[in-house]
Amino acid sequence: MSKAERGDVSDPETCQSKSQETTMATHLKYISLGILVFQTTSLVLTMRYSRTLKEEGPRYLSSTAVVAAEVLKILACILLVYKESSCSLRALNRVLNDEIINKPMETLKLAIPSGIYTLQNNLLYVALSNLDAATYQVTYQLKILTTALFSVSMLQKKLTRFQWLSLVILMAGVTLVQWPTDSPSSPSKEVSAGSRFVGLMAVLTACFSSGFAGVYFEKILKETKQSVWIRNIQLGFFGGIFGLMGVFVYDGEQVSKEGFFQGYNNLTWIVVALQALGGLVIAAVIKYADNILKGFATSLSIILSTLISYFWLQDFVPTSVFFIGAIFVISATFLYGYDPKQSTNPIKA
Repeated sequence: MSKAERGDVSDPETCQSKSQETTMATHLKYISLGILVFQTTSLVLTMRYSRTLKEEGPRYLSSTAVVAAEVLKILACILLVYKESSCSLRALNRVLNDEIINKPMETLKLAIPSGIYTLQNNLLYVALSNLDAATYQVTYQLKILTTALFSVSMLQKKLTRFQWLSLVILMAGVTLVQWPTDSPSSPSKEVSAGSRFVGLMAVLTACFSSGFAGVYFEKILKETKQSVWIRNIQLGFFGGIFGLMGVFVYDGEQVSKEGFFQGYNNLTWIVVALQALGGLVIAAVIKYADNILKGFATSLSIILSTLISYFWLQDFVPTSVFFIGAIFVISATFLYGYDPKQSTNPIKA
């Protein structure tokens, strides 16, 4: 029997099309890597710089920046839904009514993770006001541990031996990064130590809130078929409400005196945009990035944050203990995403 009779003839156009798809997928992988590294690094560094920059007049309020980011996120998601609705305002209105307004109980499910995410976003400002970007970046990787533990308890997810081992290495690495240095104390350093403790508590709380909210949100996404953009509109709606409550409770007096956008400048708006659009960008490109690529992006981000904190912001002097801890954390990030099944290539009979 000939190849033609068996249907094994390879169409040159088909082969060329598959080759182009493979090339495109490879390009998208590396584009995803670049976007992930840029978003993660730039948000941390610009937020840190904006919170430590000395300027005349009042500094912008982090609580109002969180609200502004939620509003911007809602607008961005509405535009994405509008695009998915063939750029039809009537179709957009129908989708928003059917998926949000006419499903109040489904929408209310997002109130819990939204409130936690709002708390987390405020905590990140507190953390980066008191910790250098490099220490923050490494310590914040503890969210891998909290996410894993909440996944096991809430989603009954089973972890491999490699993943459990990576969590132990991760804890050891973060402990080393936070290990106090044996330097003589001075009054200024005592204040710095107090601020460092506040920053550490903020980032640890953010890790727990990130883990719980992320797993809770994943559980909701698995139970329903609503698009990620619709879910983010719902998150943004409740996030804006909780954020405004925070503004009123903690900064109401300052807002009444100086205004909601007091202290805002171009850098502040860049921070707001990165915080609002960062998660959406990651959601859009994450399907092209595997776990190893995400681990690589995290590692690059930690390295870049360390270098820029040392050479540009000049608020961080790395020690040998920090380097060892950072290597542990980077190794744990790779190990957690390692799948031994993918590394084996069984021989087909």
